[in-house]
Amino acid sequence: MDLRRRLIGSLGLLLGGLLAVTAVIQFCSLRTDIEAEVDASARLVNVLLAAASAPGGSAGAGPSLETRLAQARLRHLSIRTPQQPPVARPHHPLLTRLGLVPPERREQEIRIGAQVLYIAPNPHSEIAERLADTVQIWSTLLFFSCTTLLVTWWCADRALAPVRELEASLHRLARGEPDPALPAFALREFGRVARAIEHLAGALEDARAAQRALAHQLITVQEDERRALARELHDEMGQTLTALNVTATHLARNATQLKADAVAECAGDLRRDLRTCADQLRAMLKALRPHGLHASGLAQTLRELVLGWRGRHTEIEFSLDISALPDTLPGRGDGNSHGIGNDSGDAMALAIYRVVQEAMTNVVRHSGARHCTVRMTMEDGTLALDVIDDGCGLPAGLRWHGGLLGMRERVAMVGGALQVLPNPAGGLCLRALFPLPASGASTGAGQALADTAGAFA
Repeated sequence: MDLRRRLIGSLGLLLGGLLAVTAVIQFCSLRTDIEAEVDASARLVNVLLAAASAPGGSAGAGPSLETRLAQARLRHLSIRTPQQPPVARPHHPLLTRLGLVPPERREQEIRIGAQVLYIAPNPHSEIAERLADTVQIWSTLLFFSCTTLLVTWWCADRALAPVRELEASLHRLARGEPDPALPAFALREFGRVARAIEHLAGALEDARAAQRALAHQLITVQEDERRALARELHDEMGQTLTALNVTATHLARNATQLKADAVAECAGDLRRDLRTCADQLRAMLKALRPHGLHASGLAQTLRELVLGWRGRHTEIEFSLDISALPDTLPGRGDGNSHGIGNDSGDAMALAIYRVVQEAMTNVVRHSGARHCTVRMTMEDGTLALDVIDDGCGLPAGLRWHGGLLGMRERVAMVGGALQVLPNPAGGLCLRALFPLPASGASTGAGQALADTAGAFA
C-alpha cells in the first residue's frame, strides 16, 4: 500500500463516521423539534378549548384561563386575556447589532364564545430556536473539525514515522558506516527511498574503496619512484661522481709532477664523466617529467613518447594522429589562451600525456594487440583523446582500480571524463574528453563532461 491510499482511506473512514454521527444528531434533533411542535399545537388547542368553555372568563373548578396561558409555553404566538397586561420582550443584543430586529406586530382581538383573547406573533421563540440550532450546528462543526485535525495529525505522524529511520540511516552513512541498517517498509514510497539509500550506500562504499586503493597506489608509486631514483643515483650517477672524484684527486696530488699530456688526458676523462653525468641527469628528469611538457609543447612530447615505444621492439605497430590538437590549450573557464604560462592548459597537457603514457603501457602489458592508435579530435569545443587497440579488450565486469582509477582521477582533476568503450573492430577504446572553452560563455561542454564523469563514477 502506498501513502496516498493509506491517507485517503483513513480520512475517508473518518469523514464517513463523522457524517454518520451528524446524521444521527440531526435525526434526533428533528424528532425533538417535531415533538415540540406537536406538543405546542396541542397546548394551543387546549387553551382555545378552555377559552371557549369558560363563559365570562370563569374556568369553573379548574385553573383559570390566565393560569392555563401562563403554563402553555406557546410557540410563535403570544395570547393574553384582557385582564393580563401586554408583555414587553427586549430584543436580543446580537440581533440588534446585526440589524435583524423583527418589526413589531399589533395584537389581534379574537372572540371565542364569551371570551376575548388578544393574539400577536411572537418572533422571540423562533429566534431562540434558531439560536439554539446555530449553537448545535457550530458545536457539531467544531467537533467535526477538531476530530479531523487530530486524526489527520495522527495519520500523518504514523505515515511519516519511517522518515526518522531514513534520517538515521543517512546519518550512519555520513559517519562512514557501510550498512544503513534500514528496516522493511510497508509503504511503497518509503520502500523506494530505502532502496535508493541502499544503492547510495553501495556507491559510497565503492567510492571509499576506490579512494583507499588510489591512496595506496599513490603511496606505492611514490615509494617505487623514490627507490628507482635512489638506485639510479647510487648505481649510475654515484659511480660517475666517484670517477670524477678519483680523477680530481689524482690531479690534486700529482699536479706538479704530471706532464701536459697527462693533464690533458685527465681533463678529457673529467669532461667524459661530466657528459655522462649530464646524460644520466637528463634521463632521470625525462622519466620524472618530459622536457617541453606544457600547453604549447604537448604535440612534440607525444611524438617522442610514441617514437620511444616504437623503438622498444614490442611487436605492436603504434600510430599517432594529433592533427586536431590545438597549438595551445586554453585554461578551463577563463576563456583565454596563455600558451606556456597557462597553468590550466599545462595541467591539461600533463593529464593528456599521463593518460597516453599509462594507456600505452597497458596495451603493451595486457592487450596482446598488434596495432595501437593514439588519436585526437575536436567536437563542439571538446578535445577527445582516443587510445584504440585491437587486442583482447577488458574482461567482463569493469572495475575502476589500479591504472584505470588513476587515469580517471587525473582526467577529472582538469574537468574531463574518462570512458572505456569496446572497439567495433575488436579490442578496446579508451576515450578521455576534455573541455576547451573558447569564451567565457562556453560552459555547456564543461557541464556536460561533469555530468558524464558523474555517470561513469
